[in-house]
Order: sequence, then C-alpha cells, then structure tokens
Amino acid sequence: MALTTYNGPKPNLSFWQIWNICFGFFGIQFGWSLQMNNMSSIYTYLGADADKIPGLWLAAPMTGLLVQPIVGYLSDRTWHKKLGRRKPYFLIGAILSSLLLFVMPNSTAVWMAAGSLWILDTCINISMEPTRAFIADNLNDKQRPLGFSMQSMFIGAAAFIAGFMPMILAEVFNVSRSTEGGKIPDNIKYSFYIGGFMFISAVLYTIFKSKEYPPSDDNLSIEELGKADTDTKTNIFAEIIHSIKNMPSVMKKIALVQFFTWPGFFLMWFFYTDGVAFQIFNAASKDDVMFTKGVEFAGTTYSIENLATFLFALTLPFLAKKFGNVKTHMICLLIGAIGLLTVRFVTEPKVLYLNMVLIGIAWASILAMPYAILAGSLPTNKIGIYMGIFNFFIVLPEIIASLSFGYIMKNFLDNNRLMAVFIGGCLLLLSAILCLRIKEEKK
Repeated sequence: MALTTYNGPKPNLSFWQIWNICFGFFGIQFGWSLQMNNMSSIYTYLGADADKIPGLWLAAPMTGLLVQPIVGYLSDRTWHKKLGRRKPYFLIGAILSSLLLFVMPNSTAVWMAAGSLWILDTCINISMEPTRAFIADNLNDKQRPLGFSMQSMFIGAAAFIAGFMPMILAEVFNVSRSTEGGKIPDNIKYSFYIGGFMFISAVLYTIFKSKEYPPSDDNLSIEELGKADTDTKTNIFAEIIHSIKNMPSVMKKIALVQFFTWPGFFLMWFFYTDGVAFQIFNAASKDDVMFTKGVEFAGTTYSIENLATFLFALTLPFLAKKFGNVKTHMICLLIGAIGLLTVRFVTEPKVLYLNMVLIGIAWASILAMPYAILAGSLPTNKIGIYMGIFNFFIVLPEIIASLSFGYIMKNFLDNNRLMAVFIGGCLLLLSAILCLRIKEEKK
C-alpha cells in the first residue's frame, strides 16, 4: 500500500511561514553557485584544456539523473514521526554536502577535483529534489507561484553572495590569490569552506522552523504509514518507468521547454568565466595575472545576475497573476536569450553587468515558473517522483552537451568560449518559442 499524501484543502500560509519553508534553498544554492562559478577555473588551474571542460562537468547531470527520481520515489513513501516526509532527505544531503565543500577545493589534480565533484553533486541532489516537493506539498495552487518565486529569491541572494566571495576574501581580508604550482587559490578554497557552513545552517533552519502535512489514510495510523509499502521499494525502477509513460500532458510540454532552456545556461557555466578572462581580459595563459582578474570579474557579474534574480523574483507572483505562469515564463526566456546572445559582441567588461541583468531575469523565472506550471497538474501522492523525473529534462541535455560539446569546441569553434555562450542564447530563444505550445491546467 502506498502512502496517501494529504489531499485536503490547504489554507493560505503567512509570508514568514512560506519564508521558513523555502529558506533551506539559500544554503543549497550557496553550494551550487560556488561550483558553477568556479569549477571550470579550478579545472583550468589544475591543468585541464578547454575542450576537456564539458566532460568534466558530467557529475552534476549524471548524479541528478540517477539520484533525484529515486529520492523522490522514496520521499513520497516516507513518514518519520519527528522529521516528516521530505526533511529526512534534505537533512542527510545537507550534512554530507557540507563536508564535501570542505574537501573538494583541496584537490591537487584534475581527477581528484572531478571525483570530489561527483560525490558532492550526489549529496546536493539528495537535498535539492525534496525541497521542491516540500513547497508543492505545503502550499495550495494559489500560493505555489509565490513559494517557487521565493525559492528563486533565495537562490538569487545566495548566488549573489557566493559570486563576490572570492574577491571579497582577497581584497578585504587579503587572502592569497596565488596559483603557483598549479594550485587552487586560497580565496577560492575559503569560499568553499564558508559555503559548507551556510549550506548546513540554512537547511537546519528550514527543518526546525517548518512543518509538513501528515499523510491521510482512514485505515492506518501515522506510525503505521511510516512502515507501509516497504515491500514495494524493490519496484522503484518499474514505478519510475510507469510514471514516465503516464506523464501529464502539461508536464510533457513544459519538459520540452526545459530540455532546450537548460543547455543555454550549461554552456554559459561551462565557458563564460574563462571566456571573459581569455577573450575580454586578454589573458595570455592560466598563469597570467589577467586570467585571475578576469575570473574574479566574471564572478562579480554572476553576482549581478543573481542580484537581478533576487529582485525580479519578488515581482514574479504579481506578473504570474496578471499574465499567467506560461506567458510570464516565455517573456523572461526571451529577455534572457538577448542577454546570452549579445555576450559574444562585448568588448568593454562593464557592459557584461547589463547582460547579466537580462540573464538574471530569465534565471528567476526558470527557477520558479516551470515548477509552478508543473505542480498544478501532478497527482498529489506522486509529487516527489514527478519532480525527480522532471529533472531528467534538465540533466539529459547537460549530459549531451558534456559529451559532445568538447568536440564542437575543438573542431568547429576553435575553442572560442564566448561563441559557445552565443549558441546557448540561441537555445534559450528556441525554448521561449516552445512555450507557445503550453496551455496551463489545474487539477
């Protein structure tokens, strides 16, 4: 017998109750942002060539592909009398992720950094999937856009701080930027240490400050529900395949939008930072001081992107109410596409701040609107597994890009990193056009 998720009417929650539910994502995003901003450069510091960078990013999509649907399936069938349904998973993930954020920046070779990243991303995915289902579980249809928008706000705030962290440590606290001997600079190492502390602290705040609806079943007590369905866990992969085959119509259409949206951002994360250093700051090599300055400047522009995400996320619930979730998302994707397409033609570094504002607007919507569109079409007792399956359409294109784009960079783009970012803009434009196929439904 599967656990029956609470399916009764859910009252409107206060602003601070929604804040408490979403705050854990502040810490999770701190961990993600540090690696998104710095992993390509860390690989470069350790001696990796540009055409090898995409393959070294396989950790995030592969672990997401494997971990998130499994964690979603299990959390749909979990009830712990003290922690609830989703909290046990993002607590375990947070503890392990925080430890790995201390370990990974001490890598001394490319293989060590890549191996640490695989373990780190596995642990982050254990935390991340249940937090999205947690919002859908606890908010009614009317408040879900606000909940996912607040999640975007915390993501933007965390990423803004994480982007400036290496420069602040170097400029204000005189932490060394030295890369002698191919080592990772101390200011980047200490940024990861701070990220580990922020990760566990934010998740613990959400665990202690928020509650979950218990399962509803006329025949079983809550304690018995926690023990139910253990014999069906061996059917996890059959259940995942069955759920994929029976995806709601809206989910199929928004999934296709996701499939072309996320590669646009993957290509930016793969190549933007080093592209700024080599093609705009004109660094001669990874050992050139201009390379380090270019990497740091790119980090500050990421921070502006995430500040824009934070601020724009505040407006998303009002825009969604006025224009609808789908139309709001389409407009934001168009704005982001302009930001990515024009990076290729920038010669003055400060112009990149404007590009990143446009990209930040799209990013705020990407982190909120697809989930708000999706949640209203899902069966309430399978929100976890469907949120995990929805992640397939984020990670599969990243896997394709990781496996194929190194060849494209070497043989067609002459390792022009900013041209790769331009191609990302084209993909974002396509995803905006695909939004025209979606007609939003509610249960």
